[in-house]
Amino acid sequence: MKPISGFSKLDKKEKINWLTQHYLQNDKQAKKTLKQYWNEDAELQRLHDEFSENTISNYYLPYGIAPNFLINGKLLALPLAIEESSVVAAASKAAKFWLDRGGFHTQILGNKKLGHVHFMFHGDKNKLQNFFDTVLKNKLHEETAAITKNMIKRGGGILSLELKDKTLEIPHYFQIEGKFDTKDSMGANFINSCLEQFAKTMEREISESAEFSKEEKNSLQVVMCILSNFTPENMVRAEVRCQIEELAEEEMDAMEFVEKFALAVRIAEVEPYRATTHNKGIMNGIDALVIATGNDFRAVEACAHTYAARNGKYQSLTHCEVKDGVFRFWLDLPIALGTVGGLTSLHPLVKFSLNLLDNPDAQELMGITAVAGLAQNFAALRSLTTDGIQKGHMKMHLFNILNQLGANQRERDYFTVLFRDKTVTHHAVVEEFMRLRKINNPEDLNQNKE
Repeated sequence: MKPISGFSKLDKKEKINWLTQHYLQNDKQAKKTLKQYWNEDAELQRLHDEFSENTISNYYLPYGIAPNFLINGKLLALPLAIEESSVVAAASKAAKFWLDRGGFHTQILGNKKLGHVHFMFHGDKNKLQNFFDTVLKNKLHEETAAITKNMIKRGGGILSLELKDKTLEIPHYFQIEGKFDTKDSMGANFINSCLEQFAKTMEREISESAEFSKEEKNSLQVVMCILSNFTPENMVRAEVRCQIEELAEEEMDAMEFVEKFALAVRIAEVEPYRATTHNKGIMNGIDALVIATGNDFRAVEACAHTYAARNGKYQSLTHCEVKDGVFRFWLDLPIALGTVGGLTSLHPLVKFSLNLLDNPDAQELMGITAVAGLAQNFAALRSLTTDGIQKGHMKMHLFNILNQLGANQRERDYFTVLFRDKTVTHHAVVEEFMRLRKINNPEDLNQNKE
C-alpha cells in the first residue's frame, strides 16, 4: 500500500471510504459505527468537525454529574466527563460526606504563568546581562504594548522579565523568562505572541548595538519561543477539615480511621510506586472536570506530575495533618485554566458546564477543579483504609461486564439483586451468567449473546 497524498482535502465520507478500503477490507460495520456517531444536527456536526483536523466521527465520553459539593459556602453540582465507572460515584460520595462537615474550601496561592525565549549566545555574559537590564527589558515592554493592551485592561499582562543564565546546563544557553497574568484565559496564545515579539526585538536590538562585537552578534541564535505548561506559581489549594470525632466509620472508631488515613497519605509521600497510583486517582476527578469545561487536560496532567516530582522524587499531591484534635486534608495544585477563549464559547456542553458552575472566573474554576481531585482522593483513601476499594469499584463495573456478555434487561436486573451485598468479581459474574444461559464452554459465550 502506498502513502496517501492530500488526505486532508478529502471530504469525510471519502476519508472513511479510503480508511476502510485500505485497512478494514471495506468493512460495512466499521463505516456504520463511524457514521452512527455523527450528530443529526448538521450545523452542530460541522462545528465539531472544525475543532480538529481530518475528523471522521465523534468520540463520546459519558457526561455525569456529581452533586452536593459545598465549596466556599456555595452548593454546586460538578460536571464530569469520564468513562471510568466509579469516578462520579466516588466524587459524589465524598461531596455528601463533607457536606455536613463544613464542605470544601479553596485558596489561590499564585497567579503567574511562565514562558521563555530559549537562545544561544557565544559572548560576554556580563555584557549581555547589563544590556538586558539597561536597554532590552524596557524595549520588550514597549514593543509588546499592542499585544498586551487588552490584557492590561482586564488587570493582567506581563508581570516580570528576567534574563536566565543556563550555561551550566548547556554551554552558551540563555533564556528570557517572562511571567504573565492572563486573567480568565488560559493564555497560551497571548504568552506565545509576547515571546515571539521578545525574540524579534532582542535580535534587532543586539544586531544594532555598538556594545557587541560582530562575532557576538552573529553568535546569537533564537532556538524557540514557547510558554511553559509547568506553572508552580499559578497555584490553588483545596482543603477539608473537621474534628477527629466526626470521622468515625462503621468498621472502626474515629482515631483508628484517622491514623490509617494519615499513614496512607504518608506512604504516598515517600513511596513513588504508591504515589503514582495515588495521584492518578486525584487526576481522575481533575481531568474529568477539565474536559467537561473545555480545558487542556494534557497540560494539566503534565504540570501536576512535574510538580509532584519537583523535589527529585515523585510524591503525593495531597497531604494530611492531625493536630490539636483536628483532621486536615489538602491538595496544592499548580493548574492553568481558562473560562474564555478556546472551546468555552464554541462547544455547547462546555458552555453548559460553565453555566452549571455559575460561570466561574478562571481562579474560581481552579478551585472547583482542585476540589474534584481532593474529593476523589479522599473517597479512594477512605475505601482503601476501611472495606477496600474493589467492593465499590467492581459493583460499578458490574454493568460493563454484563454488557460484554450481552446480558438482556432481565439478566441485568437479576445480577443487580444478586450482587447487592456481595463483592463483584469478573469470574463470579461469568460463572453465574453461564449457569443462567446453560452454557458449558466459555468459548461459547460470544455465540450466545442475545
